[in-house]
Amino acid sequence: MKKLIKGLREFKKSFYCTHIDLYEELAQGQHPRALIVCCADSRVGPELLTNAEPGEIFVIRNAGNIIPPYGATNGGEGASVEYAVEALGIRNIVVCGHSHCGAMKGLLKLNTLEEKMPLVYNWLKHAEATRLLIKENYTHLEGEELLNATIAENVLTQIENLKTYPSIHSKLYDGTLKIYAWIYDMDRGEVWAYDAEKHAYIPPHAQLPEDDLDPDLLTDAPVACDMPMSSAASAPNSKSSSATTSNTWYINSTSKGSSGSGGAAAANGNGASNGNGASKGVTSAPSAASETSSSGASRGAHWFPRTRLSPEQQDRIYRGSGSR
Repeated sequence: MKKLIKGLREFKKSFYCTHIDLYEELAQGQHPRALIVCCADSRVGPELLTNAEPGEIFVIRNAGNIIPPYGATNGGEGASVEYAVEALGIRNIVVCGHSHCGAMKGLLKLNTLEEKMPLVYNWLKHAEATRLLIKENYTHLEGEELLNATIAENVLTQIENLKTYPSIHSKLYDGTLKIYAWIYDMDRGEVWAYDAEKHAYIPPHAQLPEDDLDPDLLTDAPVACDMPMSSAASAPNSKSSSATTSNTWYINSTSKGSSGSGGAAAANGNGASNGNGASKGVTSAPSAASETSSSGASRGAHWFPRTRLSPEQQDRIYRGSGSR
């Protein structure tokens, strides 16, 4: 507590005193530009990651960056989402997972938590769709690689959950809202954004329109993050990588577009969800040219057939049927 109290004094002396005008303006109301859904993990700070000042982002934090589907719970997540888009007029939502996520570690051994941490167990049941997707489609992975796949897929699953909210669905339908999937790699201090056409996590600046690209974004940003799969899961016409690391974000792809109730987010070409239940550009394997950037770095667009959960299966999971 002593350190926290010292921090309060330092905030008032340094930051607040140099931003008095900002706080006077914020006292009249807030106008955040984006909603960020992220994990409650103490190592993740969305304001710090985005260099945002007070009032710029509206944040929802919980274990596992989970958004329960509409009607599945009376918790604060749904109310916060509704307030963000209806009262604050937010038009950009980011669901951000992160490496070494303790909640996702718990999800991978969910049944061991029921007796010791029943509240955590019940909360993580809202990510049951992620757990089953991983169990059925990533049997070739283990350890850190399996955890990374779980983290990456869970972000996409939570976007599907977001789309079950009426206020979100209507704004996606009329094109006034976009949803983005991010992963924060704390080992390297980098954030990767999901691109549904490439089925890969790439640098966030790659999703911006050309008119919004500043020169410093192109020169200072890292190159695309490779997402190689193990040789045991390689498709006949995909390029497998010779090595994998704990920093690799594994994503199995589907041979068909998202059904709208599966784990992958629909996309409008820049990685944002368009809410129409179909993933554009995810119907056939990409050419070799699309898998490699101009610098020669692999874009990680690997393609593997996979059967998504049916809407009926999703509904049973979401409503707490006890499926394990």
